[in-house]
Amino acid sequence: MGRHQRLVERPGGTARETVPMPPGCEVLDFELEVAVVIGTAGYNLSVDEAFDHVAGFTILNDWSARDLQGREMRVGLGTVKGKDTATTLGPALVTVDEFVDYEVDGRFDLDMEVFVNGTRIGGDTLANMAWTFAELIAYASRGTWVRPGDILGSGTCGGGCLAELWGWRGDRQPPPLRIGDTVSMTVEGIGSIHNTVVAGPPLHEVPPARR
Repeated sequence: MGRHQRLVERPGGTARETVPMPPGCEVLDFELEVAVVIGTAGYNLSVDEAFDHVAGFTILNDWSARDLQGREMRVGLGTVKGKDTATTLGPALVTVDEFVDYEVDGRFDLDMEVFVNGTRIGGDTLANMAWTFAELIAYASRGTWVRPGDILGSGTCGGGCLAELWGWRGDRQPPPLRIGDTVSMTVEGIGSIHNTVVAGPPLHEVPPARR
């Protein structure tokens, strides 16, 4: 594998594609993360074994319909449709050897920033991850397989989503994303992704559950 390998184009997914507004969503958000991509299969890996199964890293935008997510999570469903419209990956898969000089105690000191329509919203360093990538992989592989192409997100960086800022400020400022907004994310050593929100498919109503 090359040190910088371009990601394969996939619907709803790469560095300059448009992203549709989720049906029924009025509170669209982004999440700035770095994804680790599994390169070789492994089963029930220890933390010490896990990093040997990494192919590389890329930027991940975990698009989030906060209003849908909030309704679903109140009944214990997890995020479900709140996370189901798009996940952006790109612009390249960067191999582990590229980050040797950034490594600090099993984490990588890479600057991360996110912008909406050219205005900086927030950012952090990847070194502030709660768990290392090796720890994430070890947990994901407990009693099961991780396989080539599997992707695990780092978790949203500090200041890397609107919902965090709304919680700090007590109101929705900056406002939720709207059609026409462009979200740009940059991670040191990986590059940048840019995605514009476009109109999505119609909302088809589903009747309430029988009681």
